[in-house]
Amino acid sequence: MTLVSAAPYLALLGEQDQTLKSYALTSLNDVVDQLWAEIANNITDLEDLYEDNSFGDRKLAALVVSKVYYNLGDFEASVKYALLAGDKFSIDEQSQYIETIVSQCINLYIARQKEKSDDSSLSSSSKDPLTMVFEKMLNKCLINNDFRLALGISLESLRLDIIESILKDQINANHEDQALQLINYVLVCSNTVLINSDFKTKVLNSLIHLLFSLKSNPDFFTVFKIVVQLNDPKLAIEIFKRLLKENETLIAYQGAFDLVSTASQELLDKVISGLTSTEEEETESTSLTKLLYILSGIPTSDYDITFLHKNNNTDITILNKTKNLLEGRSSIFHSAVTFSNAFMHSGTTDDSFFRKNLEWLGKATNWSKFSATAALGVIHKGNLSQGRNILKPYLPGSAGAPHTKGGSLFALGLIFAGHGRETIDYLKSFVVEHGNSAGGNDTDVMLHGACLGCGVAGMGSNSESLYEALKVVLYSDSAISGQAAGLSMGLVMLGSGNPTAINDMLTYAQETQHENIIRGLAIGIALLNYGREDHALDTIDKLMAQESSILRYGGAFTIALAYAGTGNNGAIKKLLHYAVSDPSDDVRRAAVMGLGFVLIRDHTAVPQIVELLSQSHNPHVRYGTAMALGISCAGRNLASAIKVLEPLTKDAVDFVRQGALIATSMILIQQNEIRNPKVKDFTKLYADTIKNKHEDALAKFGATLAQGIIDAGGRNDTINLENTQTNTLNIKAIVGLTVFVQSWYWFPLAHFLSLSFAPTAIIGVKEDLKIPKFDINCHTKPELFQYPPKTEESKEKQPDKIATAVLSTTNRAKARAKKNQIKKQDDEDVKMEEPVVKKEEDVKDEVAKDESKKDEASDEVPVIRYCKTPYKISNMTRVLPAQSNYISFIKDERFIPARKFKGSSGIIVLEDTRPNEKLEIIKTVRQLNITEAPVPLPFTLKGEDLEDDE
Repeated sequence: MTLVSAAPYLALLGEQDQTLKSYALTSLNDVVDQLWAEIANNITDLEDLYEDNSFGDRKLAALVVSKVYYNLGDFEASVKYALLAGDKFSIDEQSQYIETIVSQCINLYIARQKEKSDDSSLSSSSKDPLTMVFEKMLNKCLINNDFRLALGISLESLRLDIIESILKDQINANHEDQALQLINYVLVCSNTVLINSDFKTKVLNSLIHLLFSLKSNPDFFTVFKIVVQLNDPKLAIEIFKRLLKENETLIAYQGAFDLVSTASQELLDKVISGLTSTEEEETESTSLTKLLYILSGIPTSDYDITFLHKNNNTDITILNKTKNLLEGRSSIFHSAVTFSNAFMHSGTTDDSFFRKNLEWLGKATNWSKFSATAALGVIHKGNLSQGRNILKPYLPGSAGAPHTKGGSLFALGLIFAGHGRETIDYLKSFVVEHGNSAGGNDTDVMLHGACLGCGVAGMGSNSESLYEALKVVLYSDSAISGQAAGLSMGLVMLGSGNPTAINDMLTYAQETQHENIIRGLAIGIALLNYGREDHALDTIDKLMAQESSILRYGGAFTIALAYAGTGNNGAIKKLLHYAVSDPSDDVRRAAVMGLGFVLIRDHTAVPQIVELLSQSHNPHVRYGTAMALGISCAGRNLASAIKVLEPLTKDAVDFVRQGALIATSMILIQQNEIRNPKVKDFTKLYADTIKNKHEDALAKFGATLAQGIIDAGGRNDTINLENTQTNTLNIKAIVGLTVFVQSWYWFPLAHFLSLSFAPTAIIGVKEDLKIPKFDINCHTKPELFQYPPKTEESKEKQPDKIATAVLSTTNRAKARAKKNQIKKQDDEDVKMEEPVVKKEEDVKDEVAKDESKKDEASDEVPVIRYCKTPYKISNMTRVLPAQSNYISFIKDERFIPARKFKGSSGIIVLEDTRPNEKLEIIKTVRQLNITEAPVPLPFTLKGEDLEDDE
């Protein structure tokens, strides 16, 4: 029988007999979910029962009150009384009420833990009811073997003691494989969940101890991931020594390659000096020499440029058409073609476009000439063995113009970007020698290039001497060289958060009258605070409180870089606030772009967040929206991002169209029509924008850059903001994008985008660091990842024939005759129609056609299916990020990778199982240059030896 009223039980609550009251409460507890509205009228009576210390069933009264408040939607009061109910509140009960209240309790517990000091976060009173509910829930997870949920909750609530306990239990129970999986899970979560950077460091250090406590050999590749995140050279040195001692040279080499591609220059320098100063046994000396050679970055750069040179698939027709359509005498168009050529040939060492177009190149004047010479640095990026020789004819001491010399110094830095040991002394000596004489126009231009070169070559080196040399140039208060010096000081001290440097730079920014210098310092301060999260709050508050809009602009970038990739809600709220409220358009634009940096890891959420901003009345906000999508979704082929950008490519304002065109190319880089049908539409849009005589110059500039970006590195580069090997952010790529967007004010800074380009290669190397020729399996359809087709040269159109005149009466007569014929045919078809039995193959073909039509209509990325029958690709071949999970080494093949995991790409160290057999080796660019090729002949810009540009 269904109870329709709670009145009888509520009446019993007024009785004196405690047994009757307890009976009434038990009965009310059973029906509260159905009759809560009626019971709510007597809520005060139930609360009074709980308050009565003489009543034996007080906890039951609290539980009933909690359930009433839950049904009323007052979760705060419901949680309060649920905790007061003690053991009467059972988390084992299966109900929506229990799930909701437990969830609320955990959220409260996490919030409380975050408010506590760091030390007290590691332990809590067991008498605390909130802690008891939290720990009961964890125990329930552990009983159900739901370890990941338990670890995730423990991480969020800063309970390192529980994390260690769970992982130690797994290790002690000899479940080492599972323990390793859980350690990697915690490692990934610490990047995405943890906001407290101090606690994150404690977690990472704890994971190191747990990994070394494994009875079998620890997973050294996981240890290397932690080394990069901790930025700990001592730990890296200790691991390398241990690996060499245990003769695990292949793992040591693979770890070294991983460090070179992901760690900061400062960390690598300290590891090299630490290993060099160590006296090793004679048997280990060869291995140590090779290890130090790998850590120098020379082999990585050599393999990358060899891959890009060997697989160069640049569509030069596109570049030639664009050059012919844009007037070379216009500096904006000359620069646009220069940047497009640099991006298309980035790292390929192919500078033939310049050599074949010397007349066009001769049209460059002043800063266009600077950009054109600097482009050689992008084209030869990583060509460490020949870089200095290639630039020798243009460096100071040659007969060239000052803009050429300045551009060559910047180019030198770009060639050695991230590997500046070989060239930093030369660049620094130039800065030291001329730093005090800044102000003369010629010297200023050269110092501008030298300072930018120092910044990009010494990026993240944290070199005090280089910083001081740049500071001398800054204090000379010259607008041209001072801008570059301020920016480069930030690049050199990247992420260090050095308080003295921040104070120096902010103080000078407030004193100087030059806007260029203030802007360089503002971005420099943002770079100094890269990845510092909450530690950067003081600097952010100071910058955002400034009257100068340029310093507030720097403040917006400081928020973006301090919280890059964290998805921090506080940072997002701040940026959105400044995006809609700051009086300066520049600050608003920067704040919206900042969202792209903060949400790198949550890129799928960005289109939804910025969709409304893309419809803003302010064109600067719309431009910021476009670039935010380009930054966060770079190289990710996200359909929803393209959907937001499409209307912006038709915007009424020229620079908004520019931003939208550049952003689409960043998102669609390395895609073909099969992966995204929109690729064809956008490549046509870029060409049409350039061809349109009535189009604005800024939009044409954006379209030209977009052509270069979408085909970057001979169609073998992508923009990769996350390192797949170490689950860390790609600092070099993020810095490259940050400085690239400053080209809004200063075009030559566009070359910094080359720092974001990463080759998508699979490069297998043997223990002797040579590249063998062999095949690898790819378990997908070949057409999914093929290069887009090259543009065909358009043939001359023949004149159309003149149409013959036709009378209207003739047309009507023909139409009537056609109509009668169709009607007659339809009647015959109805008579003749018979049932047709289709073959199974025909049905499958039709279904496949229908599915492909649906794919085209939906415009979504097609699903990649695993093919049991693979096709073969050779070593040193292009492998896209989406393709890497379908790569496998052939069974019983001669070569076995030192690191066995799904998603093979990048440089892979191989074990040779048949070392005595003959083998064909692929020669690298460095080897070819040493043995065969002469140094490329220099070319002279038209009239350069006769004039001295101002």
